[in-house]
Parts: sequence; C-alpha cells; structure tokens
Amino acid sequence: MDLIHGFLNLVAPPFTFFSLALFLPAYWTLKFFLCTLNSIFAENLAGKVVLITGASSGIGEHLAYEYGKKGARLALSARRENALREVADRARDFGSPDVIIIHADVSKVEDCARMIDETVNHFGKLDHLVNNAAVATSKLFQEETDITNLRPIMETNFWGSVYTTRFALPHLKTSRGKIVVMSSVDSWMPAPRRNVYSASKAALVSMYETLRVEVGSDIGITIVTPGYIESEITKGKYLMGEGRVEVDQDLRDVEVSAVPVGSASGCAEAIVKSVARGDRYLTVPGWFRMSYVVKVLCPELVEWGLRLMYMSGDSAKEALSKKILDATEAKNVLYQSSIQNPDVKTD
Repeated sequence: MDLIHGFLNLVAPPFTFFSLALFLPAYWTLKFFLCTLNSIFAENLAGKVVLITGASSGIGEHLAYEYGKKGARLALSARRENALREVADRARDFGSPDVIIIHADVSKVEDCARMIDETVNHFGKLDHLVNNAAVATSKLFQEETDITNLRPIMETNFWGSVYTTRFALPHLKTSRGKIVVMSSVDSWMPAPRRNVYSASKAALVSMYETLRVEVGSDIGITIVTPGYIESEITKGKYLMGEGRVEVDQDLRDVEVSAVPVGSASGCAEAIVKSVARGDRYLTVPGWFRMSYVVKVLCPELVEWGLRLMYMSGDSAKEALSKKILDATEAKNVLYQSSIQNPDVKTD
C-alpha cells in the first residue's frame, strides 16, 4: 500500500496540472455560456414564498426589501419582534403581497421546526430558505476563561441553519426550491479574534457543499460569502460572554480598519439576483474573492500580515490596524453612516 501511495504522490501532481490545462478552457467557456443563459432566464420571484431568518436588521432586513420588490411572499423570523414588525411593514410597502413574522431563536431546534410549520401552514409551500441569522464575537481564544461562552456562536451560526434546513428540505424538494447560505469571507481568512465565528462560517460552507451533492438538482444552493457589509456586526455588536452582547466600536475599528464597508442594500440586491440566476457561490463585494487567491497561494504571507495588523500592540485597541484607520481618518469615507453610531435595535 505504501508503494501505491508513493506512486500516486509522484504521478498525481503533474497529471492533475496537465489535465486542468486541457480541461479548464472548455469548462470556463461552458460556465460563461450557462451564466449568460441563466441571467437572461432568471427565476421570476413574484409569488414565491421566502423564509428569511435574522430578518430584523442588516443584510436579512434588506433581503426582505429586495424580495418584496420582486413580489415575493415573505416569512420573516428573528428574536426581536418589534423590529421585525417594522421590517415587515416596509417590505409590504416595497411590494410584497403577504408578509408574516415569526418570533423565533434559531439556536433552539423546536423554534426552527415551528418556523417551517408556520410558514407552510400560512402559505401552503416554501420556495426559498434564507439562512441569515448570526452572532459574532471578537476575542482571542486564549483570553476566553469559560470556553462554554463560545457555544452560542456555533449554535446560532451553524446549527441554526442546519436545524432549519432539515425541517425545510421536504417542502423545498416539492417546490424544487432554493437555499441561501450566509457564510463569510472569514470562512477562509484566519483573522485573529474571530476564531469560533470563522469556524462556524467555514462549517456552513462544508455542510452545504456536501448537501448540494446529496440533493442534486432537486434544490438549488447558493453559498454567499460577504466581506465587510453594513450590519450590526460592522457596527461593533459582539457576544462578549455569558450571553452578554455589547457594542464596542473601538474593537470594530481594529477588525475592519481602513477597508471599505459595503451597503446592506447593495449586498441584498446582489444576493437576490444571484439566487434568481441559480449561482452556486457569491462573494460581495466581488473584489474580496482575491483574498481567497492570496490565502491559497501565499498562506504564510497572509498569516504574517494578519499578525502584524491585528496583534502588533500591547492590547487590541493599540493594534496597527486601528492606528492606520485613526491616522488616515478614513472612517468617514469608508464606513457607511449607519454604522458610525453605537445604537442598535434592542427590541
């Protein structure tokens, strides 16, 4: 067996590169043709039933508006009922013919089952499931004194999507519907202080790539990897332990630094268009895809750069990333006005 593996270690790399050189031009040509075709014959979303989790703010909120503009019928879910009602009212104003709200916590399996039941009972079907609910943290792994404080991140970001998807699968198969998975560029970038958050987003990619193989053409799956987008997370809202949520904009400045923050409305518009085309992957803004290329080709350089930027000071708020932002005063230009104040929805 060792001889076989030794032979494959020797032969596989040149064979793979030679095969790709022959195969990729035709493959990319076919993908371009299909992408053009799908853009022309994109799915008509009028009357479609769409369930969006985490719809009370940020990208989820604006996804409700974008789907509403297309005439979709909406089931909006979140933990903050009053904020959810406001989003539902605006979605109706944007053109959605029917909107219901579902007060639920996706980290609880019974709530996830209830979300699907209430949606199907009201509309009679389910066409799109948008797994958007998420929480974030910003803390070095070694600084966490109680490791169980990190459970809510995986329970919400990963298991919340998995629970909801499992209950939705029979209905999505019937409608030949679609699943939208909100991962993140953090799924491949090893940025300090995002450890378990990044792991939860990477787990989503692996989970839904595998599910895509299992369900085949019965259900379309679009995996979205946003960069820095206008949201409560880029406002500085973090889970700080023991279920305590705080807004720390200095810490946010350390993480985001002098990187442009995209608008939630623009991100939502790109997502809805991508889902209607049937895309498998979407990164917003598109230039963030280059970070994946750099990570694959120069992993050591990326790790060195991240340590230099985010861990160069005696404390997080003395990091080089924040010093650059403060010195250039770029925040007023690069950050959306909505994330420059610390106020977040609380009800």
